[in-house]
Amino acid sequence: MLEKDILKILVTPEEIQQAVDRLGEQLTKDYEGKEVVVVGILRGAAIFMADIIRSMDTYLEIDFMDVSSYGEAFESSGEVRIIKDLASSIEGRHVLIVEDIIDSGRTLKYLVDLFHYRKAASVRICTLLDKKARRVVKGIEPDYIGIDIPDEFVVGYGLDYKQKYRNLPYIGVLKPEVYQ
Repeated sequence: MLEKDILKILVTPEEIQQAVDRLGEQLTKDYEGKEVVVVGILRGAAIFMADIIRSMDTYLEIDFMDVSSYGEAFESSGEVRIIKDLASSIEGRHVLIVEDIIDSGRTLKYLVDLFHYRKAASVRICTLLDKKARRVVKGIEPDYIGIDIPDEFVVGYGLDYKQKYRNLPYIGVLKPEVYQ
């Protein structure tokens, strides 16, 4: 049923798994001997975060933030609102932000600045998808990138359009007639 709205599959389930395995291996090495607080950005990153933490062989805690810069809009408003904040303190702790996709960089800039203000020992960013063509904020680059993608409207594997399509097992390009 959902497939009728998909123009093409951009990233297959197998390619997603390869990216998760590669990132998990690198994160395990980089956080060896450290405890890390893995912060998932709701809702889109939930599926990726579940997979990435299972691929990490290190001590970690998980927490979530729900922030919004889109609402029901197609493009970011630029204003970031915290809907759900962290449940625990990050002061003096290593923080890994897990995102589904980075495009403009506005939300991440806000979060990185906030976590530094809250005195995190370190703040790193891990994203499944990086859409560099849409970046408007300078200085915000992910430390860990699963897959670089072109500037297309994508859904699936946690990414949505109006809260739909998150359950697709792949990353697909949404047909323009669905969102225009």
